[in-house]
Amino acid sequence: MTLQQLYLVLLAGGLVLLASIVATRAASRVGLPSLLLFLAVGVVVGEDGLGLHFDNYLLAEHLGTVALAVILVEGGLTTRFSDVRRVLAPAAMLATVGIAMSMAVTATGAHLLLGIDWQIALLLGAVVSSTDAAAVFSVLRVVPLPRRVRGLLEAESGFNDAPAVILVLMFSVTPLHLSPVHALTELIYELAVGAAIGLTCGFLGATALRRIALPASGLYPLATFGLGMVAFAAAGSAHASGFLAAYLSAVVLANSGLPHRSATRSFAEGLGWLAQIGLFVLLGLLVDPSDLAAELGTAIVIGLVLLLIARPLSVFVCLSGFRIPLREQVFVSWAGLRGAIPIVLATFPIVEGVTDSLRLLNIVFILVVVYTLIQGPSLGMLAHRLGLVSKESTREIQVEAAPLDVLDAELLTMTVHSPSRLHNVTVLELRLPDPSVITLIIRDGHTFVPQPDTRIAIGDELLIVTTTRTRAAAERRLRAVSRRGKLAHWFNEYGEAE
Repeated sequence: MTLQQLYLVLLAGGLVLLASIVATRAASRVGLPSLLLFLAVGVVVGEDGLGLHFDNYLLAEHLGTVALAVILVEGGLTTRFSDVRRVLAPAAMLATVGIAMSMAVTATGAHLLLGIDWQIALLLGAVVSSTDAAAVFSVLRVVPLPRRVRGLLEAESGFNDAPAVILVLMFSVTPLHLSPVHALTELIYELAVGAAIGLTCGFLGATALRRIALPASGLYPLATFGLGMVAFAAAGSAHASGFLAAYLSAVVLANSGLPHRSATRSFAEGLGWLAQIGLFVLLGLLVDPSDLAAELGTAIVIGLVLLLIARPLSVFVCLSGFRIPLREQVFVSWAGLRGAIPIVLATFPIVEGVTDSLRLLNIVFILVVVYTLIQGPSLGMLAHRLGLVSKESTREIQVEAAPLDVLDAELLTMTVHSPSRLHNVTVLELRLPDPSVITLIIRDGHTFVPQPDTRIAIGDELLIVTTTRTRAAAERRLRAVSRRGKLAHWFNEYGEAE
C-alpha cells in the first residue's frame, strides 16, 4: 500500500466514523440501538452499494471477537455493582439454563416448521439465544427502569456471551458429534476458569492501581482498560471464557474505588462506541443485500418462535424460583435484544466450513435488523404500560455529568503546607475572583463543603472550580494570600509566579 492509498483509506474510514456518530443522534430519538444505523452504513459502503468488496470471514471473526471484548470491558466499567448484586443468581440462570432452553426451542421450531437441517437449526438456536451487550447497554440506559430490572438485563447480557460462544463452537464441528457429558464438562470448565481469571485480574489490578502513583492521570484509564483486556486474553489462552473474564474483571475494577473513575468511564465509553461502530460497519460489509430477500420469510418465522415462545418460556422458567413480579418478567422477556453478538457468532460456522453456513448468516442478519426495529422503540412504551416507570419519574430532574471543558471550567487542587499564610483565613476573606469557588475541602481524610465562614487550615486539600479565563487570576490570589495573608494587596503582594 502506498502512502497515498493509506491517506485515502484513512479519509474513507474517518468519513464513515463521523457519519456513524452523527447517526447515533437520530437513533437515540426513536429508541433504536444506533448500531442498526452502523450496519446500514456498512451495507451502503459494501459490494451492492458503493462497491467495496469484503468477504474475509476469518478476519471478521477475529476482529469481531476483539471488538466484543472491548464492548464487554466497557459494559463492566460502566456497571454499578449495587445495581446487579441482588440479581446475580437470576442473571446467571438466564445466562446458562435460559440460553440452553431458548436454543432448544428455537432449533426445534426451525427444524419442524421450516425443515432446516438439525446442525444448522442448532447453530441458529445457539447464535440467536444470546442477548447483545451493546444493544442492551445503549438502549436500556435511556429508559428509566427500576434498578433491579436494568441490572438483571445488563448482567444477563454480560454473562450469556460465554455460553453462547461455547455452544456455537460445539455445533460447528463437522461432522456433528455431540457428547452431553463432554459438552457439560467443557461448559463448566470454561465458565468457572473464566470467572476465576476475571475476578483475580480485577482484584489484583485494583490493589495495584490503589498503591501505585502513576505519573499522569491519563494513564489510569489506559491501565484500567488494559487490565480488562489482559483478563480476556489470559482466559482465552487458558481455553476458558475470555468474554466472561473481561466483563467480571471490569466490574470489579469499576467498583473498587479507584482514582479518576469519571475519566476511566468516559474513556471506556469512547472505546466502546468505537468498537461498536467498527464492528457493525464490518458486519454490514459481509452481507450482500441481494442475497437477503430469499431468507426474509425464514428469518421472520424463526424470530417469531424466538420472541413469542423461546424467550418468554426461558425467562419464566428461570425466574420462577425468584421473587420477581410477573410484570418485570414480561418486560425482561421482551427486552432480550439481539445485535452484534449473533452476527459475529454466525461467522464461526463459516470459518469452520459448515454446510449452508452462509445462509445462516443471512437469516441472522435479517432477524437482528427486523426484530430490533420492532423491540427497540417499544421498550419505553411497554415499561410505562407495565407500570415499571412511575409517573413521577418523568418529572424528576435528569442529572448529567458534564465534562469541565464543555462548561469552559477547570478544576484546581492545592494542599496548604506550613508555613502558608492561608492558615486561619476564611473562605470569604480569601476573595477568589468571580466565578471561582472552593467546592470541597479534604481535612484529615474527611470531605466537606465549606461555608463562607469556614477557616482554612494547614494540611487542607482544596478543590477549586474556576473558568479558563479566571484561572490565572485565581492562582495569583491563592499565591498572594499564601505568602502575605488576607491583606496581601496592602503589602503589594499580587501572587506573581517567581
